[in-house]
Amino acid sequence: MPDYDRADQKPGIVHIGIGAFHRAHQALYTDAAMGAGDRDWGIIGVSLRSGDVAAQLNPQDGLYTVSRRSAAGTGVRLIGAVQKVIVAADAPQAVVDAIAAPATHIVSFTVTEKGYLRGPGGSLDLDAARGSSSLYRFVGAGLAARKAAGLPGPTLLSCDNLAGNGAVLKALMRQYLLADHSGLIDWFDRECRCPATMVDRIVPATTDADRAAVEAALGVRDEGAVVTEGFSQWVIEDDFAGPRPFWEKVGAELVDDVAPYETAKLRMLNGAHSALAYIGLGRGHEFVHQAIADPAIRPVIERLMRHEAAPTIDAASGQDLSAYADALLDRFANPALHHRLIQIAMDGSQKIPQRWLETLAWHQARGEHCPSLEAAVAAWIDFLRSDRPIDDPLAAPLKAAAAGADAARRIFGPTGPIASPWRP
Repeated sequence: MPDYDRADQKPGIVHIGIGAFHRAHQALYTDAAMGAGDRDWGIIGVSLRSGDVAAQLNPQDGLYTVSRRSAAGTGVRLIGAVQKVIVAADAPQAVVDAIAAPATHIVSFTVTEKGYLRGPGGSLDLDAARGSSSLYRFVGAGLAARKAAGLPGPTLLSCDNLAGNGAVLKALMRQYLLADHSGLIDWFDRECRCPATMVDRIVPATTDADRAAVEAALGVRDEGAVVTEGFSQWVIEDDFAGPRPFWEKVGAELVDDVAPYETAKLRMLNGAHSALAYIGLGRGHEFVHQAIADPAIRPVIERLMRHEAAPTIDAASGQDLSAYADALLDRFANPALHHRLIQIAMDGSQKIPQRWLETLAWHQARGEHCPSLEAAVAAWIDFLRSDRPIDDPLAAPLKAAAAGADAARRIFGPTGPIASPWRP
């Protein structure tokens, strides 16, 4: 149970993209910080499109459970940090008002890679950014309202799997403001901060069976239940515009440079995850733990992490990449965590550049090949050629490029749908 009076906590964070990952990660750290005596860091969640999370959490006053599963058993914890969820499509002004509220110090994001609306070359797709469900539209209006009211700028905290996510968010936000709120640019540069983060926790999509298990354990139904592993890591660049929760007192790491941790996570964990997804689906598996147990797949994943990704990483002092690979293999093998491969396979075009292509390019520049990553690329092309529905913003051009001969060059070449530093 929460170790604080929920009714006595003001909301200090607006979180955009309040899916299962946020509820099992950043919200849990925030809940723990308030439980340790920190104050006024309640979370107002925002769903940009879907009303599903609001329908789950609002009737429960924002309460939900996190179940931590391993082969040794399950622990269940009730989280009280989320105060309410706003559906932006239904109440756009309420989102702007929440960002503009004097008590709000942090606006954070888990909108997935595609939510940043980057066009070819990584720049902002301005037409998409002006759309009704764009994070930029709401943040821009909220920042304008804060400036008009004489309030300080907030910290904008990306918690998505993007290389240099803080710098990416800042650059894209500036592009949007220059186009639609040009009078805010100097204020934004002076007042706001966009620290980099690295987030790491495996959070599968919740199933009806998961909810039934929580109900059996607690005696009450939790529509907002989330399930996760025991492991959790959050590394944050210590560069905030104003007050922040004492996350470092409850397990987060505040550092000067996130890059080594972020690069290891993207290229080793996320790179291996995507390879497991496409290779595993191709061999008829449904879950991560099944794929990593396949003797034809595990050596491919081990080589990917230890011999292809790890040499490309400039590790921080005390960062043991070999031990990290050992831990990842153990986490993948967790039989209690039913992490579906098809969930990981979504949005490949948005994930593969930072998960695979930079590693491939690093080795190519040294005259070396990456057999495991090349096998993963081949498995992804097979996936694109299959009869499965392709959940990807570039599905149509990807399927067209994959259908012909020389598919890798058609996808990653100079005129292909994915800009690539690697040339097949």
